[in-house]
Amino acid sequence: MGAISSHDIISILKEEINDFEFEAKDKEVGTVISVGDGIVTVYGIDKAMYGEIVMFENGVKGMVQDVRQSEMGIILFGSDAGISEGTKVTRTEKKAGIPVGDKFIGRVINALGAPIDGQGEIEADDYRMVESPAPSIVDRKSVAVPLATGILSIDSMFPIGRGQRELIIGDRQTGKTSIATDTIINQKGQDCICIYVAIGQKASTIAKVKGMLEAHGAMEYTTIVAATASDVAPLQFIAPYAGTALAEYFMYQGKDVLIIYDDLSKHAVAYRALSLLLERSPGREAYPGDVFYLHSRLLERSSRLSPEAGGGSITALPIIETQDGDVSAYIPTNVISITDGQIFLESNLFNSGQRPAVNVGLSVSRVGGAAQTKATKKAAGSLRVDLAQYREMEVFTQFASDLDDATKEQLRYGKGLMELLKQPLGKPLSMAEQVITLWTATHKVFLDVAPEKIKATQTKMLEFFEIERPEIVKELEDTKVMSDELANKILESAKKFMSRGE
Repeated sequence: MGAISSHDIISILKEEINDFEFEAKDKEVGTVISVGDGIVTVYGIDKAMYGEIVMFENGVKGMVQDVRQSEMGIILFGSDAGISEGTKVTRTEKKAGIPVGDKFIGRVINALGAPIDGQGEIEADDYRMVESPAPSIVDRKSVAVPLATGILSIDSMFPIGRGQRELIIGDRQTGKTSIATDTIINQKGQDCICIYVAIGQKASTIAKVKGMLEAHGAMEYTTIVAATASDVAPLQFIAPYAGTALAEYFMYQGKDVLIIYDDLSKHAVAYRALSLLLERSPGREAYPGDVFYLHSRLLERSSRLSPEAGGGSITALPIIETQDGDVSAYIPTNVISITDGQIFLESNLFNSGQRPAVNVGLSVSRVGGAAQTKATKKAAGSLRVDLAQYREMEVFTQFASDLDDATKEQLRYGKGLMELLKQPLGKPLSMAEQVITLWTATHKVFLDVAPEKIKATQTKMLEFFEIERPEIVKELEDTKVMSDELANKILESAKKFMSRGE
């Protein structure tokens, strides 16, 4: 290499000095006034904005959650052990966000987007704000494409469409998470990415869910966002927004996403804890006045986009836990009014062996038939009315000894329907299997089968259709319509099967 002249050295030094001056910037630094319970009060970062991330001396991140006249209330995303009065705080001038990308599929991450499954770092494609505005009305399209859960009682009576928000509500231990995981399992091969957000759950429960999804090959298209019960309240608070940011990344690429929030009751409790520590005025049931906004701004981000806006969708299944079946409590009524329907799970039904324990009377889908295939709609027909009549009749006739034949038949038919709606965990039914089951059931093919044998008979009958009548199954799957001719073929085949006496 040739000798460098003094002229070159001077020009290099000048360049470096210019660059240095260009990068020199004032960094706003604040000081901690008080700290406790994951809440830090800071003085001196007056220009920080609501939702901005700040960095403490010891590397812990926090988020501005309370902007006051001369100080800031900051929530911590980690332990407050290394923070004391006088600790320095610097602004990042970035709002809270998480890294997003295709490599997040199949992984378990925390509320800040960091992997916690021990499988190494995740390569991010982008960075998205955890809080972002919901799509406008102009950018939305009406919900019309089914999102099948594989659960007969839901797909037939309370269908869910892509872009819908359907609440799963019920007491503890009534199978709410099971419905959510079954729906994820049923998305296999349906070109739908799933995100399961666990809020305030035990780490062992989340591991169990992950194990179940892995066993069914569902982790290949699923991401778990976990804020466990042992995590600080701010992480539990931010987790569902972080999960939605990841879902939006896929939605704006034109993909369909299913997101489960399990559960928003614990989310509201985490927010209440933060708000009370930030000294916000408690209102009804000690929740702050803006707790409705907490969930509305989250769930409004789920929608089906118009083709011009990208054409993707986010379908949300929020879960709410009730206390002793009280759906009129504060948080349940809030979320019921935000969502497009609810699946109400009842403890009494669950304990009597009716699983999934869906209460037909209190459950509803406000999208309804628009998100149902024509075949399912035709097959389900009068199912809800028949079940309602059966339940009324059951109550009236439980003390009667002599019943006429018509009433006995109605009761037998209703009991058979209830048996058919029972479904074991992790065994979703395809659309064709649901249509065949419903059409044969509502035409009383199972009327003379003993209640305890109905499930076994249904399984054998579906196997019979799969092996000996594959053209019927194929036509249903391909056309998603049940013509009168096909309907007659289904009944004839079912009667032929029943006449074998299997």
